[in-house]
Amino acid sequence: MAEGLLRHMARERGLEVYTDSAGTGRSHLGQAPDPRAQAEMLKHRLDISDLRARLFHGSDYERFDLLLAMDGTNLADMLRLAPNPDLAAKARLILDWSSTHPGGDVPDPWYGGPEGFEYVHALLEEAIGTLLNDLRDEA
Repeated sequence: MAEGLLRHMARERGLEVYTDSAGTGRSHLGQAPDPRAQAEMLKHRLDISDLRARLFHGSDYERFDLLLAMDGTNLADMLRLAPNPDLAAKARLILDWSSTHPGGDVPDPWYGGPEGFEYVHALLEEAIGTLLNDLRDEA
């Protein structure tokens, strides 16, 4: 959901960004997003069915300017793969940009119903909006 929202919201702001989504676990490699995540995004006219899960690699620190983690566990996994402390600074929690949940974890909606995906969408939309506004202001 985060990658789809980030791409869409960046386009709306006229920002050119390169995004790629990766996980720190192997359980969903090659799979499309959860059907409930896809359904939530379609409610907002966003199709994320083409996205596929891949594994996060230490080389991602070289490929990207910013690495966003959904929660502290994933952030810790990402930091362990950092080639050096300077590059490790690229890894941040996505909710660092949230005014309502700064530095918090995005809850995993997988274990609940559609309302969990709605909640996550709202959290991500707010944080990504702030992040993109900050990036635009820095440009």
